[in-house]
Order: sequence, then C-alpha cells, then structure tokens
Amino acid sequence: MIIILAVLSAVLLLLFLHPYVSYPLSLLLFPEKPVRRGSGPRPRSAALFFAAYNEERALPAKIVNLDAIKALHPAIDIVAYSDMSSDRTLDMLAARPELLRVVPSTERTGKATGMRRMVASSHADICIFTDANVLLDPLAIDRLLDYFSDPQVGGVAGTLRYINDKDSLTTEVSGLYWRLEEWIKRQESRSGSIMGADGSIFATRRSLYPVVPPHLLDDMTVSMSTTFAGYRLIHAGDVLAYEKNATASADEFRRKRRIACRAFNTHRHLWPQLWRSYGAADIYKYVSHKLLRWLGLPILALSGLCATGALLLAGEAGWAIALWATAIITLFLARAHIRPFGQIGELFWSISAIFVGLTDSWRGQTYQTWAPAKSRD
Repeated sequence: MIIILAVLSAVLLLLFLHPYVSYPLSLLLFPEKPVRRGSGPRPRSAALFFAAYNEERALPAKIVNLDAIKALHPAIDIVAYSDMSSDRTLDMLAARPELLRVVPSTERTGKATGMRRMVASSHADICIFTDANVLLDPLAIDRLLDYFSDPQVGGVAGTLRYINDKDSLTTEVSGLYWRLEEWIKRQESRSGSIMGADGSIFATRRSLYPVVPPHLLDDMTVSMSTTFAGYRLIHAGDVLAYEKNATASADEFRRKRRIACRAFNTHRHLWPQLWRSYGAADIYKYVSHKLLRWLGLPILALSGLCATGALLLAGEAGWAIALWATAIITLFLARAHIRPFGQIGELFWSISAIFVGLTDSWRGQTYQTWAPAKSRD
C-alpha cells in the first residue's frame, strides 16, 4: 500500500505539472503543418467588433487606436455594443458615427449576446473580435486577412502582450503565465489547430459563426466551432494586441474565477461535439491544455494526501508533518510578498480561482455579465 500511494502521489504530481511542462515539450514532437497564405483568394471585407460596459476610462485610448485602424482600412466596418453602461461609455461611442456604428441595448445581456447582435448587423466576410480595453496594432487587420487566404484556415488568434508586467507581483506572475500560454499556442498552431482563442484579438469567417448561448464564453465557443467545421484555428505571432492586466490579486482572482466558470460551462456544451469531431491528437491537446489545468487544484491536493498517507504508513509522521508545515509556511511567506514565495502564492491563488470557478459552474452559476477590473489602470 505504501508503494501504491507513493507512486500515485508521483503520478498525480506529474499530471498537475503536465500542462505547464511535459505538454509544451511534447508539442515539439508533432509534425509541422505550414499555413499556406496566398493559396486562395483574400477575403474582400472585414468587420471589427467589441462590447463595452462602463469603459469610459479606457475609451479615449481605444478611439485613438480605432482612428489609426480606420485610416489604414477605410472600408472596415467597426461596430460597438454598450451593454447598458451606467457611465459615459454609450455617449462616447455614439459621438463618433463616422468612425463606428453602435448596436443599441435596452437591457444588460452580457458579451455573448452583444457579439451575436453585432455580427447579425454586418455582412463582412471576416469577423474580427476584440475587447474595449485592448489596443490593436493597426497593421494587424491586413495580417489577419492574409492568413485567411489559406482556404483551410477558419479562425486566427492574434498575440496579446500585457504592457504592465512590472506594476505588481500579480501582473508579473500573470505576464509570465501568459507568455507560456502564447508559446503553447504557437506550438499547437505549428502542428494544426490551437485549443481556443482569447477574446482580446481573434477572427473567424462569418459563415462559420455559431449560435452562442448567452452564458457561455463567446471567444471559446466561436473560435473552437471553426475546428468542428473542419477548418484550422491558428495562432498569428505578427497580429499584435496590447492590454493592461489587473494589478491587484483580488481583482485577478475574481477575473479568473468568472472566466473559469464560463469556460467550464462552455466545455460541457462543446464536449460532445468535440469528442465527435476531433482525432486523438487534438483530444490530447484539449485535455492537456484545458481540462487538466481546470482540475489542477484537486489533482495537487490528492497528490499531497497520497504522499501523506504513504509517509504515515511508513511510520514517518515527522516527514508528513514537515510536508504540510512547509506548504503552510510557504503560503504565509507568500502573503508577505517575500520572493520567491510571493510568486508561488500568486500561482496558487490562480489555480485556486480556477477551481472555485469550476465549483460555481457545477452549482449552476453563469456570470453572464461582467465589469472591468478597477485596478488595471
């Protein structure tokens, strides 16, 4: 029994580390599948969509950015949705009719409904999605459209760069985590498709836009639906977007909790179709990249419990106590922001927030509406 518990503890620990260590490395073994830009016609039209709720602080910079995009792409259809904002968001958007169209809302509906209404109002070949607080490289539009000249490409995810990594311990750790995420997406794309796009910047063919229930993550649902239709969802390193991350740990915890809840709701909605549509390689990608991350906290806890059981059965109660004392002391030092314990603590809060979000999903929570983080400015 001691050996079984010790082996099980080690296996669970490796399973916890897999999405961050062995999975990224395993992607290097996959055969390359190049994107063939220029092998088909370039899309003729594009529309840029974003939803906003109480974003008056972010909108001045956003509007300047949209002006730069419009100057390079006069024909682009820019569409905004104000989800019953209680500040000046709607007024600021409506004040620029020569720059963008505003799709009105008479009640709070959430981002997914707003995106669906905006897409329904446009006839562009390519739908480009972004967020109200995200600034795009004006050259990103042309580069996105170039990728769609490969007829096999159904969706393109850009590269998000956080511009305030040094503002706090939270942004430092979040930035490091995100750089790993972007590297994983590059490797997934090199060998086929990535496992979902981030809402900061991605695009799909309008003909592939699915019906998105209002309580689901629209970026995950829309982007992954392109792969169910037999197209590739790729990552573009030259399509750049810039955003400020939340600087306070509490804000980041709430954000990750909300996203995890909606992501797991989306997973339960998409899983039957994913299982039918994907081959073994893509199921391996999805389970490694998504499912195991969501279950990280219980996997880590089970590993610790198995190790504790093995030590107690072996008569090593002192080592068992030392194991848990080390964990508790580490978290205490993390609360004091003592390096490197502070970084370890931020990672632990992150995986904890994800698991809390999963429990919200199991209890029927939806987080259909959202609010911007107060501390990201």
